[in-house]
Amino acid sequence: MKIIEDPVILNQYIRLHRFEEVFNIEETPFKIMELAEGETLMNEGEELNELYYLVAGRVKVTSSVHTGKFLLLRFNHPLTILGDLELIRNVPVQSQVTAVIDSIIMTLPFEYIRKNEMDNPAFLKQMLKHISYKLQTSTIASRVNLLESVESRFASFLLSTVSSEPDNDFGQELQTMRIAEIADLLGTSHRHLNRVVKKLSEKEIIAREKNHLIILDEVRLEEVSQGIRFE
Repeated sequence: MKIIEDPVILNQYIRLHRFEEVFNIEETPFKIMELAEGETLMNEGEELNELYYLVAGRVKVTSSVHTGKFLLLRFNHPLTILGDLELIRNVPVQSQVTAVIDSIIMTLPFEYIRKNEMDNPAFLKQMLKHISYKLQTSTIASRVNLLESVESRFASFLLSTVSSEPDNDFGQELQTMRIAEIADLLGTSHRHLNRVVKKLSEKEIIAREKNHLIILDEVRLEEVSQGIRFE
C-alpha cells in the first residue's frame, strides 16, 4: 500500500463521493492510499484500527473455511465501506479483502470516529446502508455456495466480474487467475470447473484461449447464472 500525499487527489475523491454531506471535511482526518492489483487490504483475524472507503477500483471479499480455502462472498466497487463490522462490534477482521485491480482507498481512524462521529446521523445512516447491503449479499452468497450448481456459480462469477468494471478487458482480467484459484473461490474442484468450462465452450457461450476466458454470449450466460451476482 502506498500513501498518497497529494491533497488535491484527496479532495477530488471527497467531492466525487460527496463526503461533505456526511462529515465536516475540514475537521475529518482522512488519508488516501493506493492499493495495487493483487494486494491484500484486510486479513482475517487481524486487528483493524481504521475504516476504509473504496473510492476507486474494485476488491473481492472472501471468507475462509475449515479446509484453509476461501469462498467468494462478493465483489465490491465504489463507494464501499470496509471495516464497518469491525468498528461497530470491536472484533478482529472478519473477511479477507484483496484488490482485483489497482484501487484507491480513503481511511479514517476508528479512534476519531468513536470520539466524534457515533452521534452523527448522516454517518450512522451511511453505515446502516452498507451493513444491510453486506447482510443481503452474504445471505445470497451462502445460498449460492450451498444450493446452486457449479455451472450457475461460475456463470455468476464471470458476470459479476464483468459488471463490476464495465470498461475492463475481461480476457486480461482472468489472465492472472488460474482455473484452480477460481474453483477454490467457488467451493469446487478444478477438475469439475474444467468440465464446466469445456461444456460452456462447446455451447459457444464462452471461449478459453490459453490463460484467457472470453464471454461470447452474455445473454445465454445470464440464463445459466439465473440472475445471481456476487456483488
